[in-house]
Amino acid sequence: MTFNVALVGLYILDILGRPVEAIPPGGQLRFIDEIRLTVAGTAGGTAVNCAKLGLRTRAVGAVGDDEKADFVLHTLSRFGVDVAAMARLKGVSTSATILNVRPNGDRPALHRRGASDEFTLSEADYPSVLDAEFVHVGGMPLLARFDGAPTTALLKAAKAAGRTTTFDLLSATPATTDILRPSLPYVDYFVPSIEDASTMSGLADVRDIARFFRDLGVGNCLITMGGDGSLVATGDTMFRLPALDIDVKDTTGCGDAFTAGLIAGLHRGWDIEKSARFATACGALVATGLGSDAGIVDFDGTEQLMNTARTKPLAA
Repeated sequence: MTFNVALVGLYILDILGRPVEAIPPGGQLRFIDEIRLTVAGTAGGTAVNCAKLGLRTRAVGAVGDDEKADFVLHTLSRFGVDVAAMARLKGVSTSATILNVRPNGDRPALHRRGASDEFTLSEADYPSVLDAEFVHVGGMPLLARFDGAPTTALLKAAKAAGRTTTFDLLSATPATTDILRPSLPYVDYFVPSIEDASTMSGLADVRDIARFFRDLGVGNCLITMGGDGSLVATGDTMFRLPALDIDVKDTTGCGDAFTAGLIAGLHRGWDIEKSARFATACGALVATGLGSDAGIVDFDGTEQLMNTARTKPLAA
């Protein structure tokens, strides 16, 4: 296979500023420390970090025909991501988000839906996606044309071709569960945030949530919980992993980095616990800087952090 991983779905331009304590009233001016532009989204942010971790990475999604698309495609290419399967749609704006990052790392967002809503795949596109060991799908429910049956068809084809599948969401709603339900039996590793997983399941306890998705057919469920670490449900085993004790600047893209780390670990033949520990280190590194591509430099540096960093106590 040509690629280690193909990342399908949501590609966004993020415009981030920090620290933002409040929006100035009227037309007043305030000064902040940092402003950055990054490639983000549940596919885009994961793609950049997969490439940083040394994986041969293919991006599969859509951008518009505007200046934002120029930045997204150039940046992906600069990090070594293959963009041959990225569609550039005429007359459409590239999906973009403005994030005002608070001093504590929270990130209220203003999102402009765009080209990602127009993205979809046909069977003729499958060879370019399935030319990879791992197929990651990310972005439901912000992929209007691809959500639902097209997602299920791709994941089913990926499993039939012997690929390993991973899946993540962004801003899920209760209705997302019914849309996603037919796809879940074809997902090997489901990696939602606790917020999305709770919203979809209607449950509060993380162990109950993991059982809910396992009962719907997910092979393995890894639920990220920010500073509370993560929960891993695999086979008949369920266990918690702590977060690393770090100085948090911005939590944008931490879940995407976690997924990238999980894929990188599994690609190396590690078991799910070690892969999830490496994923935790990836998420922690991203939280130390501004934007979804912050922190991570390469595989070796991330592995060193995994082996040496202090962990936070697990909550009861």
